[in-house]
Amino acid sequence: MMKCLTNRLSPKHSAGTHFPVLGRVHAIACLLFTACAADLSAADLPVREVVLYKHGIGYFQRSGTVAAGDSARLEFKAQEMNDVLKSLTVTEKSDGAITGLRYDASESLAKKLEEFPFQLGERQPLSSVIDQLKGARVSLAFGGETLAGAIIGARVIAASERQLEREQISLMLDSGEIRAVDLSAATSLRFPDSGLNRQFQDYLRALLGARSREKRSVYIDSTSKKQRDISAGYIVPMPVWKSSYRLIFDSASQSTSQSTLEGWAIVDNTTGEDWTNVQLALVSGRPISFVSRLYEPRYVARPTAELPEDRAQAPAIFGGAIGAVRAAPPPAAAPMARAAPAAAFAAGGGFNAPRAEASSIASIASARELGELFEYRIPALVTVRSNESAMLPFLQQKITARKLLIYADRSSPNPMNAAELTNSTGKTLDGGPVTVFDGGAYGGEALMETLKASDKRLIAYGVDLGTRITTNFESKSETVRELRASRGVLTSRIAYQETRTYSIHNADQKPKLLIIEHPARAGFSLLGRTPSEKTAAAYRFEIRIAAGGSETFPVAEERVFESTTVVSSLTSDGLVALVQNKALSDAGRKQLEEVGRAKEQIAGLDINVRDADQQTKDMTADQDRIRKNIASLNQVSGQQDVVQKYARQLADQEIQLAALRDSKADLERQRNAAQQQLNRLMGSLSF
Repeated sequence: MMKCLTNRLSPKHSAGTHFPVLGRVHAIACLLFTACAADLSAADLPVREVVLYKHGIGYFQRSGTVAAGDSARLEFKAQEMNDVLKSLTVTEKSDGAITGLRYDASESLAKKLEEFPFQLGERQPLSSVIDQLKGARVSLAFGGETLAGAIIGARVIAASERQLEREQISLMLDSGEIRAVDLSAATSLRFPDSGLNRQFQDYLRALLGARSREKRSVYIDSTSKKQRDISAGYIVPMPVWKSSYRLIFDSASQSTSQSTLEGWAIVDNTTGEDWTNVQLALVSGRPISFVSRLYEPRYVARPTAELPEDRAQAPAIFGGAIGAVRAAPPPAAAPMARAAPAAAFAAGGGFNAPRAEASSIASIASARELGELFEYRIPALVTVRSNESAMLPFLQQKITARKLLIYADRSSPNPMNAAELTNSTGKTLDGGPVTVFDGGAYGGEALMETLKASDKRLIAYGVDLGTRITTNFESKSETVRELRASRGVLTSRIAYQETRTYSIHNADQKPKLLIIEHPARAGFSLLGRTPSEKTAAAYRFEIRIAAGGSETFPVAEERVFESTTVVSSLTSDGLVALVQNKALSDAGRKQLEEVGRAKEQIAGLDINVRDADQQTKDMTADQDRIRKNIASLNQVSGQQDVVQKYARQLADQEIQLAALRDSKADLERQRNAAQQQLNRLMGSLSF
């Protein structure tokens, strides 16, 4: 039951709050002791079942008997209320029915204090508080004299050379006299108004509640008038339960064996309440969960709207006219199921150093699929006291384990001691640390991800210093693997090869099984080797190494990419190189040879056209020279014979120019025809 301080007022104080004013002592705190709350008559429901999840929540089941007329009560931390209001379910095993739930409301302190006519600030003097209560009646006692009247105001008078800082209150007495009195001289102060007293009490209670770490209560009411059994289930934030394992190899050999896997669950009780003889279940998996703010009141800002007639009309002021102007027109928890009790599993032997053996466990948890999750239910009732933790066994079973070496870190010369675990338990193994005992002694530690039934996982727990591995990298030049053409575009498939060679030496005089993890790179494919298995990021190859032996293990990879070329842009030499490529088909070779001949023909015609152009250009330049000579000789007498000679040369050259022009035109016609033929060959190019 929640208790509160009971106000022990004497009869003379029953009319109002009365407390001494002792110098500068803050007297307001004395009002707190007048706050009183009635005792709550409600029955507590003890915890019966706890289910812990891996994503930060816990499911609690409470049940108990409630007397006739009583309400059941649940207590929670304030930060748990959002999840409780989201998930709480209540059942009553009687003729009655649940009529509703009540709980301590939550409201921000600032919102609560807005309604009070005064505010108590941090380190605020009493005079400042009294000054906010102008007009209220107050009674002050000064030894044997009592002053009563209405508050006019109060203030702090600053210190001077003659006196210290002091507080003063101004009152209008019942006689009508106004008097200023020193608060430090008063022996007590009382407010006769009971309503003002309640406001002070409520204000201080709100301040205390905001600083309090007390729990919030939820009350379950019922219509039943007789004794009844009530059960309530809900989720609240909880620490994640943790798993830890012990893997005990039954054999020291590098072979597959049935070894013992022992699992322990670590749970923390941070609820502030003892779990006494509760049924405990542990669920592996991560369902979606979130916090929705249901506990805190929500306020919606609403617009202010008033009718025009509710507002006073303001005076209108009109400016003077300056001319006539034509006016323009106005423009989204699944229910929990119970598991059947598990059969007892007798574990033999205890731990006796230096040899490690399985723990002596009376019984292990029953396990079953729970939708997409997996549940371990502890068979015996569990007791975990408040603010304590417990380590509970949930698994002790044979598991298929294969000892081997794994090499995945190429920056290290040594592989890792590892184990390949095949989950033959038929249960989901929650992820967690694994302590390995090999040959009866501590062998190392590993981390294991959540492992579903029948799935396999590799765990590494140490470095094998008896095996050394080096790597050598080689690459080859690009090789054309395939040539194909369509509509004048040639596509080449080019292969680029890389080889990584692993050189392995076993210095120990015992055979070993090694797994090499070779990175799987996008665009590269293996050549000539098939891995034992493939992960999302690597290929795994198994290699058996003889005692004191060495092995060389090359891994070749190939990356094939395509390159496109327009055939018309290729030179004759480029075409010759393509025709000689072994990756080219016979049909493609014939077509490219025809294209080559056509391009050679066009190239020859282009040369002839250029020769004709050059001859025409040279002859035209010679004619210009001759014409200039004739013009000069005509100015000199007696040069008619020479002029006639030059004239005959011009006539001969004109005949030659006409022949050159005709020859060039014929060459251009041949070139155009050859180009059309090449275009047809390019368009029909396909292989």
